[in-house]
Amino acid sequence: MVRFENVGMRYGMGPEVLHDVTFEINPGEFRYLVGPSGCGKTSLLRLMFLAQRPSRGLISMFGSDVMVAKRGELVGLRRKIGVVFQDYRLLDHLSALDNVALPLRVAGAKESEIQAHVYELLAWVGLADHIHALPDSLSGGQKQRVAIARAVITRPRLLLADEPTGNLDEALGQRLIRLFEELNRIGTTVIIATHNKSLVVRNPHPTLALVSGEIRTEKSSEKTAKNTNGKVG
Repeated sequence: MVRFENVGMRYGMGPEVLHDVTFEINPGEFRYLVGPSGCGKTSLLRLMFLAQRPSRGLISMFGSDVMVAKRGELVGLRRKIGVVFQDYRLLDHLSALDNVALPLRVAGAKESEIQAHVYELLAWVGLADHIHALPDSLSGGQKQRVAIARAVITRPRLLLADEPTGNLDEALGQRLIRLFEELNRIGTTVIIATHNKSLVVRNPHPTLALVSGEIRTEKSSEKTAKNTNGKVG
């Protein structure tokens, strides 16, 4: 589903923020993208969301070569991807309900189906009492939950999440990870960027480790969790 080969990326004429990045993500996988703040995780997600082109290397998404894809083809690829941004990117003039419903309306879903799915999902993420609230009236954690609901409402083939539990308490963070895992079980490939080590240990899945713009290791967080508990990995 995702293939990077010797990918480098820079902004403008600045130094490379990603260097010779090579990895593959197969359909149906659940991966963490881990590393300290500033290591390039967000830049790597931008490449996967097709919001940025690399300065060199090969990127293939859903079997299509991104480097030679035309604008219309890129739009079609993006529609298969759900994204949870760190800055939420909610539309301030729309309610929580309408922000979450937007991808379904763009896709031409029936309004009766939209209402049922959106109400159910907003209730699941703990926002049943804020369905008609505008973003300006919501806290940071509430905005984040609206953004997550909007990203998953269409059951995308690929879900990219940038620090999705960063503004949430532990209990709600765990609940949202369960939502991502449920989506994964029904076929969505999930990639979560995080520097929260305890989150990775509590909910083990394979990881990609990004250090100073390079993929240094590829390991199983399940082994890490077992080793942390004093068991053989």
